[in-house]
Amino acid sequence: MKKKKLLLLAVTLLVVIIAAVLGLLFPLHHNNSNNTELFQEKVALLQEYALADWVYEELGNSPAGEAGNAVFLSVCDGKSRAKVYTGTGKTLDEAWSSVVDKANQALQKNTLYPKWVKADALYLSTTVSMQDLSAAVQSSRQEFFRYGIAFDTEFQTALLEAELNGAKIYDYKNGGINLNALNKYLKKAKHSTLDRLPLSCTLFQCAGWICDEDNTVYDLSASGLDYGRRQPEILDAAYAKDLILNASGFLADQVKEDGSFVYGIYPRFDEEIENYNIVRHASTLWSLICRYRLAPDNELEEKINRTIDYMLSQVIYDANGRAYLYEEKADEIKLGGCGIAVVALTEYMEVFENDKYKDVCCALGEGILSMLDQSSGEYYHVLNGDFTQKEAFRTVYYDGEATFALCRLYGLTKNQTWLDAAQSAVNHFIEADYTQYKDHWVAYSMNEITKYITDNMDYYAFALENAQVNLKEIRNRDTTYHTYLELLMATFELYDRMMENGGLVSGFDLEAFLDTIYIRANRQLNGYFYPEYAMYMENPERILNTFMVRHDGYRVRIDDVQHNIGGYYLYYINYDKLVKYGMLDIVNY
Repeated sequence: MKKKKLLLLAVTLLVVIIAAVLGLLFPLHHNNSNNTELFQEKVALLQEYALADWVYEELGNSPAGEAGNAVFLSVCDGKSRAKVYTGTGKTLDEAWSSVVDKANQALQKNTLYPKWVKADALYLSTTVSMQDLSAAVQSSRQEFFRYGIAFDTEFQTALLEAELNGAKIYDYKNGGINLNALNKYLKKAKHSTLDRLPLSCTLFQCAGWICDEDNTVYDLSASGLDYGRRQPEILDAAYAKDLILNASGFLADQVKEDGSFVYGIYPRFDEEIENYNIVRHASTLWSLICRYRLAPDNELEEKINRTIDYMLSQVIYDANGRAYLYEEKADEIKLGGCGIAVVALTEYMEVFENDKYKDVCCALGEGILSMLDQSSGEYYHVLNGDFTQKEAFRTVYYDGEATFALCRLYGLTKNQTWLDAAQSAVNHFIEADYTQYKDHWVAYSMNEITKYITDNMDYYAFALENAQVNLKEIRNRDTTYHTYLELLMATFELYDRMMENGGLVSGFDLEAFLDTIYIRANRQLNGYFYPEYAMYMENPERILNTFMVRHDGYRVRIDDVQHNIGGYYLYYINYDKLVKYGMLDIVNY
């Protein structure tokens, strides 16, 4: 009996200790009272916005039809997909009170920590047949149908656009709604499922606000391509720097022990992309080095060195000592990989002020030369792993990447061989009218070669034309298309250098150019995982504050992030010059 009492006492003590430790480690996450208090604090802040006078004027006309007014509250702890609550009422006040009560009751029953709370007040709705909905969804770009749906007139089963796209409920291939995905989502959210889809439904959009972990409230766009995200008052250098540091911080977190990266994530269901591409590894390394320029850090330096070592482990040499970046899984050598490896390594040597990788860069350059016909300026794109020819053309990007590298090699060594080779490629770009490709790597290579050949006005004219003839398409592109900002900003650097050297190309529309730069810099924010986007993914904190490709299942891949960083990095370092040339005067006109 005495032993049993001692055992019971020991177990009780252990439970008390565990409970105390958990309470210290997770004081908010495991305390319903604190969670409720924090939620109420955030709701009070949101109420000042959601029930402001202008909202009454815009939303006070029963936009939810038979349901009257409708308000949604999304509550997210950052670790799992947001819980969404719906309230309706004859007035906006009634709808607000209803949804707050529902969310309060739910939080009292669970341990959900309200890190982010988002309010959405419905302001626009229309009833459509399920057949018309199916056609509308099928004709839309993937993830670009930006309407919520009420499956009944009372809004008892109503989901926000972010829920529908975030849980893959919209079926863009077949049109309309995937009933299985819908019911799976409803069941997990503890809602009643649907036996069948109704004959008609209500499409709607909302005005929204989010209260973040710091209790700061942001207005969210209520329409257009940036629907559902915050709007910076001005996208200045400081804002761009934060984007760069956050996204490159994400990339640094993806570095594995062997120096490779977690290649990518489909965040809707937190699925890793099982693939690898050594060219994209090299370009991602370049982004980490750019981040080091902005924020030197010993841990980051170690990760950079690790990723370099991994890349160099994939470099192979032929019998003549020429080096190539080798793609093992495909048993092939890609011209672009050799080029970007040189770009990344020369960037490293410039930042860390050494010539540690000079020899391997020159050997890679010799590999590039072996794939270039200098008489025509044309490259051969892909070799087999045994250095025999495999594929004459793979992608136009390889041409610009290789030429960029040759220019970098000239900057490193001042050996005329590299510059002559780059010139032959650039002359081919002009003769073959590479402006048709809207290629950012061509822009990078033109920017680089004009650092050394400063008096060839044909080079400036071609580079500026590469931007200008494509400005309308670049400006109007609905997706983030992250390489466009790189193209524009590399061209801006060239334009600025041309002006400093006293050159002038006639017919270049500077105002349209600057306006397009600012538009694209803002458009790319639609691919940034702000909390208001991330909270509807499976594991929000994993992809928070990095970049994604919405129209490919919100894909987050290392090269997607790298290209966004590349554009914003050039925007950041050139921001004062952009302003000096009048960019803000144009966009605010």
